[in-house]
Amino acid sequence: MAAVSPDSDRIVISLGRPVRERKPPSHHHKELLDVIIIGAGPAGITTAIYAVRKKLKTLVLTKDIGGQTAISSAIENYTGFQFITGPELTARFQEHLNTFDLDLHVEEDCRSVESAGKFINVRTDRFSYASKTCIICTGATPKPLGVPGEKELWGRGVSTCSICDAPLFADKEVAVVGGGNSALDSALELSRFSKRIYMINKNMTFKGDPILMEKVLGTPNIELLYNAKTLAILGKDLVEGIKFSQEGKERVVRVEGVFVEIGYKPNSELVSIVDKNGFGEIKVNSRNETSVAGIYAAGDVTDIPTKQIIVAAGEGAKAAVWAADYISRNKW
Repeated sequence: MAAVSPDSDRIVISLGRPVRERKPPSHHHKELLDVIIIGAGPAGITTAIYAVRKKLKTLVLTKDIGGQTAISSAIENYTGFQFITGPELTARFQEHLNTFDLDLHVEEDCRSVESAGKFINVRTDRFSYASKTCIICTGATPKPLGVPGEKELWGRGVSTCSICDAPLFADKEVAVVGGGNSALDSALELSRFSKRIYMINKNMTFKGDPILMEKVLGTPNIELLYNAKTLAILGKDLVEGIKFSQEGKERVVRVEGVFVEIGYKPNSELVSIVDKNGFGEIKVNSRNETSVAGIYAAGDVTDIPTKQIIVAAGEGAKAAVWAADYISRNKW
């Protein structure tokens, strides 16, 4: 249950009981926490469950619940479910989380994570929190194409969420740009509604899972376009077409929707003090430790190469276990 503070307008959700807080913004939170978890996708939610089971005083700060899982369509590789949609799995995650007593703050924007001696300070747009540990589970954000028309027509036919918007394109022709799992998944979701789907891939091969590729190849209303580089999204008020080059020739396909599925950028800007790789992913070891003591990371924001829901959840469990171990081994 959400309680909105009349003083701060901060949405506070305390799972297990309703809470109404009357705290003015920009104050220091006086209570020392054991762990602050930033993000509530599969990694963050699993981290929170394990942290609370370890009897850690836990705060979760997040912009939304579910992360990328919430906008996934068919999920067929999560243990225990032969088939489940992203929103359904997110609901199951949250139901599990609801059985525990912890603080979950939604729409409280994190600004920075800093090390202060033995403690970690997390600043948001409302408060400054002190904690013994912090676990970064902020996931990743879809990459933009960066072509003319994309920004101008965003929300007017340009989208990155097929599960959200596919029903809006019933009996219409659309394009999906990309060549990985997210693009294949998006095309399959759209095939249930749209008349025709053009898959525009700049490479000569698709890099997704073979089982997804097999399904796409067996779907008659999906047309694959290889070696096709997107040049522009066309339209005045709404999407009217997409322009791309193929084998040295420019081509325009008339579509009413364009779904951009070209990968993700890790949401790691929040933490500037930890080591990252060339892609901006936070470097972690087998214990999910970053280069800064007390700061851990899990899920798609890290340099773990396999970006899967089940992997993110497992990494979240590990991060919580090792954060609890770190707390137990130190004097506070």
